[in-house]
Amino acid sequence: MALISLEQVSVAYDNRFILEDFNLQIEKGKLLSLLGPSGCGKTTTLRLIAGFLNAEQGKFMFGGKDYTNVPVNKRNFGFVFQSYALFPHMSVYDNVAFGLRLRKMKEAEVKQRVTRMLEIVSLGGFEKRLPKALSGGQRQRVAIARALVIEPDLLLFDEPLSNLDANLRVNMRVEIRRIQQELGITTVYVSHDQEECFSISDQVAVMNSGKIEQLAHPTTIFKYPASEYVARFIGFGNFIAFESRSDAGEDIELSRGALKFLAAKRPNGAGNLGMLGAIRPDDLQLWPSTQEAPLSGNTLSGRVQVSTYLGRSYQYEVETELGVFTVNQEMDVPFAQGEQVTIYFPKDKLVLVQ
Repeated sequence: MALISLEQVSVAYDNRFILEDFNLQIEKGKLLSLLGPSGCGKTTTLRLIAGFLNAEQGKFMFGGKDYTNVPVNKRNFGFVFQSYALFPHMSVYDNVAFGLRLRKMKEAEVKQRVTRMLEIVSLGGFEKRLPKALSGGQRQRVAIARALVIEPDLLLFDEPLSNLDANLRVNMRVEIRRIQQELGITTVYVSHDQEECFSISDQVAVMNSGKIEQLAHPTTIFKYPASEYVARFIGFGNFIAFESRSDAGEDIELSRGALKFLAAKRPNGAGNLGMLGAIRPDDLQLWPSTQEAPLSGNTLSGRVQVSTYLGRSYQYEVETELGVFTVNQEMDVPFAQGEQVTIYFPKDKLVLVQ
Protein backbone atom coordinates (compact mmCIF):
# COMPACT_ATOMS: atom_id res chain seq x y z
CA MET A 1 0.00 0.00 0.00
CA ALA A 2 1.24 3.50 -0.83
CA LEU A 3 2.43 5.70 2.05
CA ILE A 4 0.94 8.80 0.37
CA SER A 5 -2.28 8.86 -1.59
CA LEU A 6 -4.00 11.89 -3.11
CA GLU A 7 -7.47 10.80 -4.18
CA GLN A 8 -9.59 12.89 -6.55
CA VAL A 9 -8.13 16.09 -5.10
CA SER A 10 -9.09 19.52 -6.42
CA VAL A 11 -7.49 22.86 -5.51
CA ALA A 12 -8.62 26.26 -6.84
CA TYR A 13 -7.33 29.84 -6.72
CA ASP A 14 -9.83 32.63 -7.41
CA ASN A 15 -12.38 30.07 -8.69
CA ARG A 16 -9.82 28.63 -11.15
CA PHE A 17 -8.83 25.02 -10.61
CA ILE A 18 -5.08 24.36 -10.42
CA LEU A 19 -5.63 20.69 -9.60
CA GLU A 20 -8.85 18.91 -10.52
CA ASP A 21 -9.64 15.27 -9.72
CA PHE A 22 -5.93 14.78 -9.15
CA ASN A 23 -4.55 11.38 -8.09
CA LEU A 24 -1.07 10.42 -6.91
CA GLN A 25 0.44 7.52 -4.94
CA ILE A 26 3.95 7.41 -3.46
CA GLU A 27 5.57 4.33 -1.97
CA LYS A 28 7.37 4.42 1.36
CA GLY A 29 11.10 5.15 1.18
CA LYS A 30 11.00 6.44 -2.40
CA LEU A 31 11.98 9.82 -3.80
CA LEU A 32 9.38 11.10 -6.24
CA SER A 33 9.93 14.29 -8.24
CA LEU A 34 7.19 16.52 -9.58
CA LEU A 35 8.56 17.94 -12.82
CA GLY A 36 7.12 20.60 -15.07
CA PRO A 37 7.13 24.27 -16.08
CA SER A 38 5.83 27.14 -13.98
CA GLY A 39 2.09 26.96 -13.49
CA CYS A 40 1.75 23.21 -14.04
CA GLY A 41 0.58 22.52 -10.47
CA LYS A 42 3.69 20.90 -8.99
CA THR A 43 4.22 23.42 -6.17
CA THR A 44 0.48 23.44 -5.42
CA THR A 45 0.66 19.65 -5.01
CA LEU A 46 3.63 19.97 -2.66
CA ARG A 47 1.96 22.67 -0.56
CA LEU A 48 -1.21 20.60 -0.37
CA ILE A 49 0.78 17.64 0.99
CA ALA A 50 2.60 19.92 3.45
CA GLY A 51 -0.69 21.31 4.75
CA PHE A 52 -0.18 24.89 3.57
CA LEU A 53 -3.23 24.57 1.29
CA ASN A 54 -6.64 22.99 1.73
CA ALA A 55 -8.34 20.94 -0.97
CA GLU A 56 -11.72 21.97 -2.33
CA GLN A 57 -12.56 18.29 -2.58
CA GLY A 58 -10.88 14.90 -2.43
CA LYS A 59 -8.80 13.15 0.19
CA PHE A 60 -5.16 13.06 1.32
CA MET A 61 -4.20 9.78 2.94
CA PHE A 62 -0.88 9.30 4.74
CA GLY A 63 0.15 5.98 6.25
CA GLY A 64 -3.42 4.74 5.98
CA LYS A 65 -4.80 7.73 7.92
CA ASP A 66 -6.90 10.60 6.61
CA TYR A 67 -4.71 13.74 6.72
CA THR A 68 -7.05 15.92 4.64
CA ASN A 69 -7.88 18.26 7.49
CA VAL A 70 -4.83 17.74 9.70
CA PRO A 71 -3.23 21.19 10.31
CA VAL A 72 0.33 21.79 9.19
CA ASN A 73 1.70 21.90 12.75
CA LYS A 74 0.30 18.43 13.41
CA ARG A 75 2.00 16.89 10.37
CA ASN A 76 5.48 15.64 11.19
CA PHE A 77 6.82 16.67 7.78
CA GLY A 78 10.13 18.37 6.99
CA PHE A 79 10.04 21.16 4.40
CA VAL A 80 13.09 22.58 2.58
CA PHE A 81 12.36 25.94 0.97
CA GLN A 82 13.82 27.43 -2.19
CA SER A 83 15.10 30.45 -0.24
CA TYR A 84 16.68 28.38 2.61
CA ALA A 85 14.56 30.36 5.16
CA LEU A 86 17.32 30.32 7.78
CA PHE A 87 17.27 32.66 10.78
CA PRO A 88 20.10 35.11 9.97
CA HIS A 89 20.79 35.98 13.64
CA MET A 90 21.10 32.33 14.69
CA SER A 91 24.14 30.09 14.39
CA VAL A 92 24.11 26.93 12.31
CA TYR A 93 23.61 24.93 15.50
CA ASP A 94 20.67 27.02 16.67
CA ASN A 95 19.01 26.99 13.25
CA VAL A 96 19.11 23.20 13.17
CA ALA A 97 18.04 22.91 16.81
CA PHE A 98 15.08 25.27 16.39
CA GLY A 99 12.42 22.64 15.66
CA LEU A 100 13.60 20.38 18.47
CA ARG A 101 13.43 23.19 20.99
CA LEU A 102 9.90 24.04 19.87
CA ARG A 103 9.05 20.47 20.82
CA LYS A 104 10.46 21.11 24.34
CA MET A 105 13.14 18.46 23.89
CA LYS A 106 15.83 18.18 26.56
CA GLU A 107 19.03 20.02 25.61
CA ALA A 108 21.18 16.91 25.92
CA GLU A 109 19.12 15.14 23.24
CA VAL A 110 19.02 18.32 21.14
CA LYS A 111 22.81 18.39 21.12
CA GLN A 112 23.05 14.70 20.23
CA ARG A 113 20.61 15.00 17.32
CA VAL A 114 22.01 18.27 15.94
CA THR A 115 25.60 17.00 16.07
CA ARG A 116 24.64 13.78 14.26
CA MET A 117 22.65 15.62 11.60
CA LEU A 118 25.43 18.12 10.90
CA GLU A 119 27.77 15.17 10.35
CA ILE A 120 25.30 13.60 7.92
CA VAL A 121 25.18 16.80 5.83
CA SER A 122 28.97 17.24 6.08
CA LEU A 123 28.83 20.38 8.22
CA GLY A 124 30.59 19.16 11.36
CA GLY A 125 32.66 22.03 12.78
CA PHE A 126 30.34 24.72 11.36
CA GLU A 127 28.11 24.88 14.46
CA LYS A 128 29.00 28.44 15.50
CA ARG A 129 28.88 30.09 12.09
CA LEU A 130 26.09 32.45 11.08
CA PRO A 131 24.30 31.89 7.72
CA LYS A 132 26.01 34.95 6.20
CA ALA A 133 29.38 33.21 6.68
CA LEU A 134 28.27 30.20 4.61
CA SER A 135 28.19 29.51 0.88
CA GLY A 136 24.88 28.89 -0.87
CA GLY A 137 25.42 25.15 -0.84
CA GLN A 138 26.28 25.16 2.86
CA ARG A 139 23.16 27.17 3.66
CA GLN A 140 21.05 24.68 1.77
CA ARG A 141 22.61 21.83 3.71
CA VAL A 142 21.75 23.63 6.95
CA ALA A 143 18.16 23.89 5.73
CA ILE A 144 18.15 20.17 4.94
CA ALA A 145 19.61 19.34 8.36
CA ARG A 146 16.93 21.47 10.06
CA ALA A 147 14.21 19.62 8.16
CA LEU A 148 15.70 16.18 8.94
CA VAL A 149 16.64 16.65 12.60
CA ILE A 150 13.01 16.41 13.73
CA GLU A 151 12.98 12.89 12.24
CA PRO A 152 10.08 13.69 9.90
CA ASP A 153 7.73 11.10 8.46
CA LEU A 154 8.07 12.82 5.08
CA LEU A 155 10.59 15.21 3.49
CA LEU A 156 9.45 17.89 1.03
CA PHE A 157 11.67 19.97 -1.27
CA ASP A 158 10.43 23.05 -3.13
CA GLU A 159 12.98 23.78 -5.92
CA PRO A 160 15.83 23.77 -3.37
CA LEU A 161 18.67 24.24 -5.87
CA SER A 162 17.31 27.02 -8.07
CA ASN A 163 19.37 29.72 -6.29
CA LEU A 164 22.68 27.90 -6.74
CA ASP A 165 25.17 28.11 -9.61
CA ALA A 166 25.42 25.22 -12.08
CA ASN A 167 28.38 23.38 -10.55
CA LEU A 168 27.05 23.66 -7.03
CA ARG A 169 23.65 22.37 -8.15
CA VAL A 170 25.27 19.18 -9.42
CA ASN A 171 27.12 18.67 -6.13
CA MET A 172 24.06 19.39 -4.03
CA ARG A 173 21.75 17.03 -5.88
CA VAL A 174 24.26 14.23 -5.25
CA GLU A 175 24.23 15.17 -1.55
CA ILE A 176 20.42 15.19 -1.42
CA ARG A 177 20.22 11.75 -3.00
CA ARG A 178 22.93 10.39 -0.69
CA ILE A 179 21.16 11.68 2.43
CA GLN A 180 17.75 10.45 1.26
CA GLN A 181 19.05 6.95 0.54
CA GLU A 182 21.12 6.81 3.74
CA LEU A 183 18.10 7.68 5.90
CA GLY A 184 15.53 5.88 3.72
CA ILE A 185 13.09 8.76 4.10
CA THR A 186 10.13 9.17 1.76
CA THR A 187 10.67 12.37 -0.23
CA VAL A 188 8.70 14.58 -2.62
CA TYR A 189 10.88 16.89 -4.70
CA VAL A 190 9.67 19.74 -6.92
CA SER A 191 11.73 21.12 -9.81
CA HIS A 192 11.44 22.43 -13.35
CA ASP A 193 14.89 21.00 -14.18
CA GLN A 194 14.71 17.70 -16.06
CA GLU A 195 18.32 16.64 -15.44
CA GLU A 196 18.05 17.44 -11.74
CA CYS A 197 14.93 15.31 -11.30
CA PHE A 198 16.15 12.40 -13.38
CA SER A 199 19.45 12.18 -11.51
CA ILE A 200 17.99 11.77 -8.00
CA SER A 201 14.53 10.22 -8.37
CA ASP A 202 13.06 6.75 -8.05
CA GLN A 203 10.05 8.03 -9.99
CA VAL A 204 9.20 11.23 -11.83
CA ALA A 205 5.74 12.68 -12.43
CA VAL A 206 5.72 15.03 -15.42
CA MET A 207 2.92 17.54 -14.89
CA ASN A 208 0.96 19.70 -17.30
CA SER A 209 -1.94 22.03 -16.40
CA GLY A 210 -2.68 20.25 -13.14
CA LYS A 211 -2.52 16.74 -14.60
CA ILE A 212 0.15 14.04 -14.57
CA GLU A 213 1.12 13.35 -18.17
CA GLN A 214 3.44 10.49 -17.25
CA LEU A 215 4.56 8.84 -14.00
CA ALA A 216 7.45 6.39 -14.33
CA HIS A 217 11.10 5.66 -13.62
CA PRO A 218 13.38 8.37 -15.08
CA THR A 219 14.88 6.02 -17.67
CA THR A 220 11.43 5.07 -18.94
CA ILE A 221 10.41 8.70 -19.38
CA PHE A 222 13.74 9.59 -21.00
CA LYS A 223 13.54 6.77 -23.55
CA TYR A 224 9.79 6.38 -24.01
CA PRO A 225 7.81 9.60 -23.43
CA ALA A 226 4.10 8.84 -23.43
CA SER A 227 2.85 12.05 -25.04
CA GLU A 228 3.96 14.88 -27.31
CA TYR A 229 3.98 17.22 -24.31
CA VAL A 230 6.39 14.99 -22.35
CA ALA A 231 8.54 14.40 -25.45
CA ARG A 232 8.93 18.13 -26.10
CA PHE A 233 9.59 18.88 -22.45
CA ILE A 234 12.44 16.37 -22.18
CA GLY A 235 14.17 17.30 -25.42
CA PHE A 236 12.61 15.41 -28.32
CA GLY A 237 12.84 18.38 -30.67
CA ASN A 238 11.88 16.66 -33.95
CA PHE A 239 8.46 15.31 -34.90
CA ILE A 240 6.87 13.58 -37.90
CA ALA A 241 3.09 13.18 -38.16
CA PHE A 242 2.64 9.82 -39.89
CA GLU A 243 -0.47 8.90 -41.86
CA SER A 244 -0.54 5.14 -41.35
CA ARG A 245 1.15 2.38 -39.38
CA SER A 246 1.26 -1.40 -39.59
CA ASP A 247 2.96 -4.30 -37.86
CA ALA A 248 6.29 -5.38 -39.37
CA GLY A 249 7.48 -8.17 -37.07
CA GLU A 250 9.95 -6.67 -34.61
CA ASP A 251 9.22 -3.20 -35.98
CA ILE A 252 6.36 -0.85 -36.80
CA GLU A 253 6.14 0.34 -40.40
CA LEU A 254 5.11 3.98 -40.78
CA SER A 255 4.23 6.01 -43.85
CA ARG A 256 3.88 9.65 -44.77
CA GLY A 257 2.91 9.97 -48.44
CA ALA A 258 5.45 7.94 -50.42
CA LEU A 259 7.98 7.96 -47.57
CA LYS A 260 8.40 4.84 -45.42
CA PHE A 261 9.98 4.60 -41.97
CA LEU A 262 10.51 1.86 -39.40
CA ALA A 263 10.33 2.26 -35.62
CA ALA A 264 11.46 -0.52 -33.30
CA LYS A 265 8.81 -1.91 -30.97
CA ARG A 266 9.38 -1.00 -27.35
CA PRO A 267 9.15 -3.22 -24.25
CA ASN A 268 5.52 -3.78 -23.28
CA GLY A 269 4.43 -1.33 -25.98
CA ALA A 270 6.05 1.64 -24.23
CA GLY A 271 6.58 4.50 -26.65
CA ASN A 272 4.39 2.95 -29.39
CA LEU A 273 1.29 4.90 -28.47
CA GLY A 274 0.30 6.94 -31.50
CA MET A 275 1.06 8.19 -34.98
CA LEU A 276 3.43 11.01 -34.08
CA GLY A 277 7.11 10.13 -34.39
CA ALA A 278 9.57 11.87 -32.07
CA ILE A 279 13.36 11.84 -32.07
CA ARG A 280 16.10 13.81 -30.30
CA PRO A 281 18.52 16.07 -32.24
CA ASP A 282 21.44 14.03 -30.82
CA ASP A 283 20.00 10.79 -32.24
CA LEU A 284 19.75 11.91 -35.86
CA GLN A 285 22.70 11.37 -38.21
CA LEU A 286 23.80 13.43 -41.22
CA TRP A 287 25.69 12.48 -44.38
CA PRO A 288 26.59 14.52 -47.47
CA SER A 289 24.06 13.83 -50.22
CA THR A 290 27.01 13.03 -52.53
CA GLN A 291 27.97 10.12 -50.28
CA GLU A 292 26.05 6.87 -50.52
CA ALA A 293 24.17 6.31 -47.27
CA PRO A 294 25.71 3.41 -45.31
CA LEU A 295 22.23 2.35 -44.20
CA SER A 296 19.09 1.95 -46.27
CA GLY A 297 15.67 3.17 -45.19
CA ASN A 298 14.63 5.78 -42.65
CA THR A 299 16.39 8.53 -44.59
CA LEU A 300 15.30 11.96 -45.73
CA SER A 301 16.97 14.41 -48.09
CA GLY A 302 17.44 18.00 -46.98
CA ARG A 303 19.38 21.22 -47.15
CA VAL A 304 21.32 22.87 -44.33
CA GLN A 305 19.71 26.19 -43.43
CA VAL A 306 21.73 27.12 -40.32
CA SER A 307 24.93 25.75 -38.79
CA THR A 308 25.80 26.60 -35.17
CA TYR A 309 28.93 25.56 -33.24
CA LEU A 310 28.10 24.20 -29.76
CA GLY A 311 31.58 23.22 -28.61
CA ARG A 312 31.52 19.44 -28.69
CA SER A 313 29.28 19.35 -31.74
CA TYR A 314 27.59 21.38 -34.44
CA GLN A 315 23.85 21.99 -34.52
CA TYR A 316 22.14 22.11 -37.89
CA GLU A 317 18.70 23.23 -38.97
CA VAL A 318 17.92 21.07 -42.01
CA GLU A 319 15.02 21.86 -44.34
CA THR A 320 13.21 18.81 -45.81
CA GLU A 321 9.89 18.02 -47.46
CA LEU A 322 8.55 17.07 -44.00
CA GLY A 323 9.67 20.30 -42.35
CA VAL A 324 12.78 21.53 -40.58
CA PHE A 325 14.74 19.11 -38.38
CA THR A 326 17.35 19.95 -35.75
CA VAL A 327 20.45 17.72 -35.79
CA ASN A 328 23.40 17.76 -33.37
CA GLN A 329 26.52 16.02 -34.67
CA GLU A 330 30.17 15.89 -33.70
CA MET A 331 32.46 16.44 -36.70
CA ASP A 332 35.76 18.07 -37.60
CA VAL A 333 34.62 19.75 -40.81
CA PRO A 334 31.07 21.13 -40.57
CA PHE A 335 28.49 21.17 -43.31
CA ALA A 336 28.15 24.51 -45.04
CA GLN A 337 24.98 26.56 -45.21
CA GLY A 338 22.99 25.47 -48.28
CA GLU A 339 24.73 22.08 -48.52
CA GLN A 340 22.56 19.12 -49.54
CA VAL A 341 22.54 16.34 -46.93
CA THR A 342 20.81 13.09 -46.02
CA ILE A 343 19.25 12.66 -42.56
CA TYR A 344 19.12 9.17 -41.06
CA PHE A 345 16.50 8.28 -38.41
CA PRO A 346 17.70 5.22 -36.40
CA LYS A 347 14.64 3.05 -35.86
CA ASP A 348 15.53 2.29 -32.26
CA LYS A 349 15.56 6.05 -31.48
CA LEU A 350 12.31 6.93 -33.25
CA VAL A 351 9.54 6.89 -30.63
CA LEU A 352 5.80 7.07 -31.27
CA VAL A 353 3.77 9.29 -28.95
CA GLN A 354 0.19 10.48 -28.68
